[in-house]
Amino acid sequence: MTEPPSTPPTIGVFDSGFGGLTVLRALIARAPQARYSFIGDTARLPYGSKSRRTIARYAAQSARFLVEEQGADYLVIACNTASALALDAIQDAVSVPVLGVIEPGATAARAASTTGDVLVIATDATVQSHAYKASCAAQNLRAFEKACPLLVPLVEEGWINHHVTDAVVRIYLGELTSDAAASGMSADTLVLGCTHYPLLRPLIERAAPRGITVIDSAESTADAAVALLNGPATSADPVNELTQALTMDLDPSPEPFIKCFATDSVEKFERLGSRFLGRPTGKVQLVDLGG
Repeated sequence: MTEPPSTPPTIGVFDSGFGGLTVLRALIARAPQARYSFIGDTARLPYGSKSRRTIARYAAQSARFLVEEQGADYLVIACNTASALALDAIQDAVSVPVLGVIEPGATAARAASTTGDVLVIATDATVQSHAYKASCAAQNLRAFEKACPLLVPLVEEGWINHHVTDAVVRIYLGELTSDAAASGMSADTLVLGCTHYPLLRPLIERAAPRGITVIDSAESTADAAVALLNGPATSADPVNELTQALTMDLDPSPEPFIKCFATDSVEKFERLGSRFLGRPTGKVQLVDLGG
C-alpha cells in the first residue's frame, strides 16, 4: 500500500480583503490537518471598482505569491469578484488546481432547490457580472440577483446582531422576494454570494420567507475544495493519499497551521479577521506584490 504523504498539502486562499476568511474557517473545519496560507490584497481593494483586466492582474499576482513563495498545492479563490472576473487568468497564471466560490454555490443551490428558482444576494460588482446567474443557468436554474451594498460595511463595523442590520436585511430580502415573485419566480433557495454574509446568516434566515433554504457559498466552496483534494478513489487506490494526509489521527483536536498575509492594514486585518475566522489570525505579515 502506498504510504501517505509525510507533509499534508498546503492550501492557498486568496481574497481582495479578509471576508474570504469565512471560507478558510469552513476549510479548517473540514480539513484541519492541511496547511493554510491566506493573502488579502487589502492595499488594492475594493476590486469591484476596477476593470476586469486590472482585477485579473492583481489576482494573478496573489495567486503566484501563494504558489511560488508559499508552496500552495491548491488554490481557493475566496473572492466573488475575482471568481467572477478573473478565474481564467488565475488558472493561466499557476500550475496548480484552482477553485472559485461561485460554481460551488450554484451547485449547492441546484442540490437544494426543487422549484429551480434561486435568489442571490451579493455586492454590486458580483451582481453586475451576472456570474451567479450564468453559473445557475448552467445548472438549469433561474437566478434572480440583488446587490446589497450596505451589508459589507455593517459587518465590518461589527454590527452583526444590531437592530439596524436586522432592519436592512429585512428591507433587502423584502425587495428581493417581491421583485422575484413579480417576475414569475417561485424561489425556494437563497445563495449568499459574498464572503461577508455568512456572519449575517442568522439574521438572514430569520428574515427570509418560510421555506427558503439558505446556501452559504463559503461552506459550499469548502466542501468542493475538500472533494477536489480527496479526488476520486480507484480500485487500485481505494483510499486517496490526500484523504489519508487530511485525516491522519495525529491529534484528536489539531491546532491548524495558518499563515496570513496582507498587502496593507495588517492591524485592521488582525482585529477584524479574527471575527471572520472564528479564532485569532495570529501575526499577519505585510507583503508587497508590486503595482
